[in-house]
Amino acid sequence: MSGVSKPDDKTSMNSITAPVKQPAKTHTRRRGLPTSRTWLAAGQWFVTLLLCAFLIVPVVMSIMAGLTVNYFKGVSSGLTLRWLGEVWTQYHSSVFLSLEVAAMTLLITLLTGVPAGYVLARSKTRLSRIIEEFLVLPIALPGLASALALLVVYGGFTMFRMSVAFIVVGHVVFTLPFMVRAVAAVCASSDLRTLEEGAASLGASFFQRFVTIVLPNARPGIVAGALAVLTLSIGEFNLTWMLHTPDTKTLPVGLADTYASLRIEIGSAYTILFFIMTMPLLVAMQWLGVDATGQRSAGKQRSAASRSKPTPTSTP
Repeated sequence: MSGVSKPDDKTSMNSITAPVKQPAKTHTRRRGLPTSRTWLAAGQWFVTLLLCAFLIVPVVMSIMAGLTVNYFKGVSSGLTLRWLGEVWTQYHSSVFLSLEVAAMTLLITLLTGVPAGYVLARSKTRLSRIIEEFLVLPIALPGLASALALLVVYGGFTMFRMSVAFIVVGHVVFTLPFMVRAVAAVCASSDLRTLEEGAASLGASFFQRFVTIVLPNARPGIVAGALAVLTLSIGEFNLTWMLHTPDTKTLPVGLADTYASLRIEIGSAYTILFFIMTMPLLVAMQWLGVDATGQRSAGKQRSAASRSKPTPTSTP
């Protein structure tokens, strides 16, 4: 019809594309500015690096003090291994004693903590929860309080009080909850009951089920608990300081003596020795992917089991 005007093609195209071009220009202008998420990530990195420096710099300075000729002059005085040699000459017996105590503590916690963790994981009664809380109680109490309790009960037995076994008992009281919780966490997460029932139906005894089913499935928790027990036993000071005698001086107690009575280079060299003993255990914990409770190992075990399950296929 002649009375109706047709819209111009160019005008209609411009009216459609014009609103689209404007946001594109705005987006281009904003791309050069950091977003709030970028600022947040940068702030998190800054705080993390600052905390790492706050924790690591004192350790590095202490190590350097043990390797310098004169701490007050710094590295300019020269580097030496003299202080490490003196520490080893005077306190090598404390090093071997700490390793002996840690080994005996680990053996006792393995023999008692693994069965206890398995029983607590299988039992769902209120009594088992109460026992578990009592086992964790030494962690909540200060080490001095636990040592005082041991002295009150067993201090009258002179031979036992003066022996290394007294320190071992204290370390077992302190480290046993870590082994029990690590094993219990793994045993509770894995389907041990179904596996044991299947083995029992085939005629396996309890001992056979425990050795062939429970222990292999609880291995991540046992490794986690063992590493935690070793590191805690070697580094325990508060409890050991009250229980030790001049003949049963462990590594942390010797470290306190060096800082209290000798020059700072000797104490720093002792710190290096302590560092050399504990770092391999900490690296092993990270390399094996375990923690003090066994939760991370249990999670890895569950994820590996889920990946090994066959995917269901739809039937036509």
